[in-house]
Amino acid sequence: MVDGKPLVLVIDGQGGGVGRALTALLRQRLPQVYLRAVGSNAQATAAMLRAGAHDGATGENAVVVNAPLAAFIVGPMGVAVPNSLLGEITPAMAAAVGASPAQKILIPSDRCHLTLALDRPQSLQASLERCVALMEEALEGRSCR
Repeated sequence: MVDGKPLVLVIDGQGGGVGRALTALLRQRLPQVYLRAVGSNAQATAAMLRAGAHDGATGENAVVVNAPLAAFIVGPMGVAVPNSLLGEITPAMAAAVGASPAQKILIPSDRCHLTLALDRPQSLQASLERCVALMEEALEGRSCR
């Protein structure tokens, strides 16, 4: 909790495009949460801050320190995979995300060398909308697991 609001950690890397889009959508639809942007690089953090994150930090230590504090961790699925996002996600970052007690809602991406066994692919926008819907359910006390 930050300022009485559940802490949502938005993690992204590279250009921060997924994190930026997710931050903007969360800021619009869930004003009752506190958005903390954590980028694996400064460009990603800056993109999420411009999209409306309340605050932000950059790098491995920022993920390691903030992951245990979060109620939710959101971002591309690569944030939970060591060496993904072209090597920007370190093993320590992925371990911190995985070990966090936060509810993790990750956006599918074909750029992480991971494929989800889904019956049909969906657009990035549909994945972002689903992420926000799952957070709304959880905040209303309905489990999203």
